[in-house]
Amino acid sequence: MNSILPQNEPVLSYGPDSGERAGILAALKQHAGVVTEIPLLIGGQRFSGIRTQSLHAPHDHRRQLATVSQAGPAEVGQAIAAATAAQHEWAAMPFEARAAIFLRAADMLAGPWRQKLNAATMLGQSKTVFQAEIDSACELIDFLRFNVSFARDMLQQQPLSGPGMRNALDYRPLEGFVYAVTPFNFTAIAGNLPCAPALLGNTVVWKPAFTASLSNYLFMELLEAAGLPPGVINFVPGSAASVSETVLDSSDFAGLHFTGSTEVFDSLWQQVSRRLPNYRSYPRLVGETGGKDFILAHPSADPDAVAVALLRGAFEYQGQKCSTASRAYVPASLWPRIKCRLLDDLTTLRMGDVENLGNFIGAVIDRKAFERIAGYINNARSAGESILAGGICDDSHGYFVTPTVIEVEDPQAVTMREEIFGPVLSVMVYPDRAWSEILATVDGTSPYALTGAVFANDRLALEEASQRLRFSAGNFYFNDKPTGAVVGQQPFGGGRRSGTNDKAGSVLNLQRWTSPRTVKETWVPAKNYRYPHMS
Repeated sequence: MNSILPQNEPVLSYGPDSGERAGILAALKQHAGVVTEIPLLIGGQRFSGIRTQSLHAPHDHRRQLATVSQAGPAEVGQAIAAATAAQHEWAAMPFEARAAIFLRAADMLAGPWRQKLNAATMLGQSKTVFQAEIDSACELIDFLRFNVSFARDMLQQQPLSGPGMRNALDYRPLEGFVYAVTPFNFTAIAGNLPCAPALLGNTVVWKPAFTASLSNYLFMELLEAAGLPPGVINFVPGSAASVSETVLDSSDFAGLHFTGSTEVFDSLWQQVSRRLPNYRSYPRLVGETGGKDFILAHPSADPDAVAVALLRGAFEYQGQKCSTASRAYVPASLWPRIKCRLLDDLTTLRMGDVENLGNFIGAVIDRKAFERIAGYINNARSAGESILAGGICDDSHGYFVTPTVIEVEDPQAVTMREEIFGPVLSVMVYPDRAWSEILATVDGTSPYALTGAVFANDRLALEEASQRLRFSAGNFYFNDKPTGAVVGQQPFGGGRRSGTNDKAGSVLNLQRWTSPRTVKETWVPAKNYRYPHMS
């Protein structure tokens, strides 16, 4: 019998005079003037690294939030030793006992830890209160609860037992440890990447993104408070290249759970391949990488719906979602209305310090991102592209880039092809009669295939787009923006250069973290080697 699926965690509104609004303001106030010391957490013990690095708020880069210890090779080696030492006892623990830890963590996050983690995500990653709520509260709670339910169902999948025998699948963890490399942009992803393998009995070395250290360390403290044993997940912030080099050199490396850039995932995959003879088993490599996500409007689409989807899909969280709409294709007959509505709405959009709950967006994550995004905008301006809105980059106080809309004529323009990971939307206007041709353009322009959306009221157009763009996006949307996948509803992941498409938020991802053993028991074994045909 299948387990009963949990309900998705309700999203709080933070409206005026609401309890959650007062709660988040109080949690933010507690951070005022505080610089958090973030250590390494290895085998349940806290350590200093080889050096420290100062973490500042992206929307106010003069404000220091934390001092983050950085692991060197020796500390990473300690983490590997702690993970391998903890695995036998952790894997031997009954599944329901392991599950209880993550279910408890989910309830603690839904209750007393909710605003603590939301506040840390807002300050460290410059998320508005709503973007933090749907991420570090709701999505992370959903990952914790739904993964338990999915795993229970998976464990119930057993083979047939014929007469005179018992057959079973023993869902073992991988033989070795899992390396979790997590991104800055979603606290929920950062929490899920180490927790999903751990739920199934694996132990983990977790390298968080530096810019997400504050929220990620707080989540690590939450797991400890929920009863996670020492050594199951080992928290080692540090240089990505240095940490990875030590991890991948270990013969006990058994799997990689990754979210980040395509280039980094390529590099890790290549490093693993060069070391294959050194590993005890073939490592599992699971990655969600880049995207160049699209919105395609058919002439039958609702212009207002398209305009709102473009604004939300392209500019929520400053365009720093893997699923962000960064290229759009709009029919000439609808473009005047869509452009007018989009540009009018953008004039009302407020950008600034996320502690001001009236702001729609904050700052991009750091100076490196700011300079990269500014470079794309300046290059588009130099190339003569039409910048319809935004295009202003100001780092005097924080790393602010105004929501930018670029109208292009060339479907192969740089901003239509390359991932920018910022609040930049490029729009191509196509002749209404060129619907079939534009489908080919959408499919062939980008090497990625993460998310995409088609807007149309004509059902035949939707079905044609679905078939022609079947491999263009791992998460495909009809009449909705291509962001906001919900655990248990839209399992997330893409193909082509967007990753291995192992669908976080579903049983498909959990299956990668188990190495099943088939067990056959015969009640009365044979005692004569001869078969009847031999008589």
